[in-house]
Amino acid sequence: MSNDREKNKPLGQHRLRRIRQEGMSTLYSSHQLTEQNVVLDCGWGRLIFGNTFEKPEDLIAVMRDERPDQRDIAFYVRDPHVVLAHAPQEYFLDPSHTYRLDLPVYRPARQRKTTYHIRRLSTQADADAINVILAERGMVTVPPEFFWRHRDAGTVTMLVAEDASSGDILGAVMGIDHSKAFDDPDKGSSLWCLAVSPSAPHAGLGESLVRRLAEQFKARGASYMDLSVLHDNEQAISLYEKLGFRRVNVFAVKRKNQINEKLFVGEQSENELNPYARIIVNEALRRGIHVEVTDAANGFFRLSHGGRSVRCRESLTDLTSAVAMSICDDKRMTRNVVEAAGVRVPEQLEYTDEASLADFLQKHDALVVKPARGEQGKGIAVGLSKADEVLDAIERARLVCEDVLLEECYQGHDLRLVIIDDKLVAAALRLPARVIGDGRSSVAALIEKQSRRRAAATGGESTIPMDAETERCVALAGYDIDAIPPAGVEIMVRKTANLHTGGTIVDVTEEVHPQLVHAAIKAAKAIDIPVTGIDFMVKDHRKPDYIFIEANERPGLANHEPQPTAERFIDLLFPRSMPASARQELRKPGQ
Repeated sequence: MSNDREKNKPLGQHRLRRIRQEGMSTLYSSHQLTEQNVVLDCGWGRLIFGNTFEKPEDLIAVMRDERPDQRDIAFYVRDPHVVLAHAPQEYFLDPSHTYRLDLPVYRPARQRKTTYHIRRLSTQADADAINVILAERGMVTVPPEFFWRHRDAGTVTMLVAEDASSGDILGAVMGIDHSKAFDDPDKGSSLWCLAVSPSAPHAGLGESLVRRLAEQFKARGASYMDLSVLHDNEQAISLYEKLGFRRVNVFAVKRKNQINEKLFVGEQSENELNPYARIIVNEALRRGIHVEVTDAANGFFRLSHGGRSVRCRESLTDLTSAVAMSICDDKRMTRNVVEAAGVRVPEQLEYTDEASLADFLQKHDALVVKPARGEQGKGIAVGLSKADEVLDAIERARLVCEDVLLEECYQGHDLRLVIIDDKLVAAALRLPARVIGDGRSSVAALIEKQSRRRAAATGGESTIPMDAETERCVALAGYDIDAIPPAGVEIMVRKTANLHTGGTIVDVTEEVHPQLVHAAIKAAKAIDIPVTGIDFMVKDHRKPDYIFIEANERPGLANHEPQPTAERFIDLLFPRSMPASARQELRKPGQ
């Protein structure tokens, strides 16, 4: 009788059932799993294999054990809508796509990069470097001992990208072998935690890390490698599709927590802010401080808490006086004020005529040309030794400000010290933009690629201008802008180290010499400014020698993560919002 009923069912119901069965079988194993309720510690949180849970209630119970400082992901959830129905106030559907690389048909790259190497994590220093990159990318960091415990385990594989010349770690990726995690009958694997340093000079680092991980899993006999990527990350999706990944209907569920907040609260007005304003606003919101964005495009907002209200433009606030701002605005005035306080400054001349220029150039081997007013490195040329070069640079500087300054060129590195409330919060070497040849691309193409990566890493704030100054710097390196440099050749394409002209940043807060800190605080006190970025030229940041360059009244706090620049900024504005333990620490003698 039952067979007769089956035959009499409408054709549509048979088709619907078949579609459901076939659709699910392509994504989740039809074999009997040997393990149930599988959870894997990944350092940044737990990867919860949702396909090993029979009951939604069990999955929810496990997710409730999430640690406050970590981010758990329930992946391969069979019926996410059912899970969410059990606790909609606690969990949300991750707005990410899942992409799958079918490893049996994957073809490795024909050529290996020679300017960097992909290898397994092998030292404690590797683990520390990975965490720096994760923090720079706003990702959850991993306890270094976790990396060390799992370096030979096989279930968790950690690969790093190492610069062939310097040995610096430039990127990392984590891979999970599902067969080792829970004896997966489908022999799957997955990619997590892909991160590349925003200051990495090489193209293709992310692609190389993905490829090498895929090759390792393919060699182990894995059938596929999955990854999860935010639906609007077009640049990453384009890379994955180029490598042969295809989108599959696999879903992830996450818990509503502070780390995931931006994924489930929807579009907020503060999301329109640039990174320098957003880092402050996010810290204010975390402390329960009211935020009113008044002009997102230009970085203006108002913070209110406990009867106090402060207007801000990024890190510039009502607390900075008009006098202090005018001192920073005019480089002549800045120099006079800090020199009177005993800060060492370079010899300077305001350009008036070619005769005075000739005398000044004869006195110094090389000059810096800069507009008397201006910011973000606009109109500045460095290392000029010929009169015609200086005159050309003066004309370009006059496009920014009619008054132009000449300074002796002090050879060294650009050091930025962020001073908040007369205390050092961060110190970083700012390195000029550079590209590294790959033997195939022209200098112009390398600059375009590097500029695109810098823009993506900084929310559009850092790009390399294709202008006369860039062409001059390329020519100084012995290349034409359309020339194809050999693989591995490094070319400095700007002399200034400003972030807005493609410069990169290396944190040296823990290494900077105390005399440099003292001089920077002295300069800030002389200007009488509560928040500032003091720029020195130094031979070595671990030694006391320096020359003062300028003071910035609106330093970019987002450039110095993971140093707590935003935290100390909000402490200054709203001391009562500080955690009680921090306030007690400040009350101790000598603080």
